[in-house]
Amino acid sequence: MTKTVLVVDDDPTQRRLIQAVLEREGFAVSHAESGDAAMAHLAAGAPADVILLDLVMPGLPGQEALKEMRARGYAQPVIVLTASGGVDTVVKAMQAGATDFFIKPASPERITVSIRNALSMGDLKGEVDRLNKRVSGRTTFADLIGSSPAMTMVKRIGERAAKSSIPVLITGESGVGKELIARAVHGSSDRAGKPFVAVNCGAIPENLVESILFGHEKGSFTGASDKHSGKFKEADGGTLFLDEVGELPLDVQVKLLRALQEGEIDPIGSKRSVKVDVRIVSATNRDLSAAVKQGLFREDLYYRLNVFPVEAPSLRERREDIPALVEAFVRRFNVEEGKRVVGASPETLQILCAFDWPGNVRQLENAVYRAIVLADAPYLQPYDFPAISGVMAPPLEASPTEALPEMIQAAAVFADGPIGEAPVRILDGHGHLRTLEEIERDLIQHAIEVYAGHMSEVARRLGIGRSTLYRKVREQGIDVDVKEAS
Repeated sequence: MTKTVLVVDDDPTQRRLIQAVLEREGFAVSHAESGDAAMAHLAAGAPADVILLDLVMPGLPGQEALKEMRARGYAQPVIVLTASGGVDTVVKAMQAGATDFFIKPASPERITVSIRNALSMGDLKGEVDRLNKRVSGRTTFADLIGSSPAMTMVKRIGERAAKSSIPVLITGESGVGKELIARAVHGSSDRAGKPFVAVNCGAIPENLVESILFGHEKGSFTGASDKHSGKFKEADGGTLFLDEVGELPLDVQVKLLRALQEGEIDPIGSKRSVKVDVRIVSATNRDLSAAVKQGLFREDLYYRLNVFPVEAPSLRERREDIPALVEAFVRRFNVEEGKRVVGASPETLQILCAFDWPGNVRQLENAVYRAIVLADAPYLQPYDFPAISGVMAPPLEASPTEALPEMIQAAAVFADGPIGEAPVRILDGHGHLRTLEEIERDLIQHAIEVYAGHMSEVARRLGIGRSTLYRKVREQGIDVDVKEAS
């Protein structure tokens, strides 16, 4: 999703200059002519991922506006603008919560680098918060991404289940995020902060399932060289998440039923039962009722686990959540891979939202991960998802000499007749060939107009790299409409 920068400055010329720089880099821009207008913008819930804040303004000055933002809980990174680089002024702004500062007038590179750094810091902080919640067992339903009707229903039902110790069975296709829902149930309950132990029942060798779940005594069987407490004991006081519970062998299902009914387990080789206080949350992508009819799952255990069912929707049923999921994955993988991808282009999001995603959220996550690793532009493009979009990446950057034949060929095509409102001619008024430099300049200018300033698309259509395109634009003094170069 496009990131929005709120520019707060009483000078309209300064705002327009900054807007030109930011839109050329793919950012959306909003304006506020004073601190009061900025506060009204934020209070209205209007988008603002980063705030550029002038310190000297009539009405509510920048310093006071920054303090007010932090007092009201607005956590967006704030970059202060100042006409003088006084140390005291800068120190006060940083103490009030500013992320960075620069002195006006600043170079376009300085502005964009500062904003990208601020976004990267925000990504890092968000990832640290997410991991801290996960490790401490305090993930809640507010941390689940999505506001679609299907996801809203899951949150509402899950929050009700979390308020009691009732067993929860989460059903749904593989990859929909059943474990995250289980963590939210745990983190929203009075067991938050206590152990959350996840066990994938389908990944345990059948001869070790009982030992791993319930534990064993030293010497109780060949290879039992030490005592093992088991997953039930590890989760004592907290929550035990049994993923793919339908894969449990029938003999282990009997012991699991007793553990649920009596609140105690029998470790292998132990002479006494062990009391445990564990809440069970289970999940499966199988139809357990059908498994019961086939004799593959105990009916009494099924009814014991399926006291409070929660159906996790597939990604096909919540397509409107895809942009938010993509944004969250971009933030996470930016941190993990040290990248600075801003988001996905509108065309890319349209393609991703139209795809069926048989692997659900897990497949989307992996697709975004691959795209982030390979991306070399601020926004993910359709060609970053070739298996989904069917669009291949543009050719590697060609040298100016290598690019000339393609440009001449394109110019010759345009010479047959005008395309749009700016035909490219290869002959001058006297019937002689125009210089290659003149033809190239007109061709690039025409391509920029045809593709509305989308420089990645212009470069792809011309068969040259973006850096080569930008260099030619600078060298030939081509006038780019910065309002369209987003």
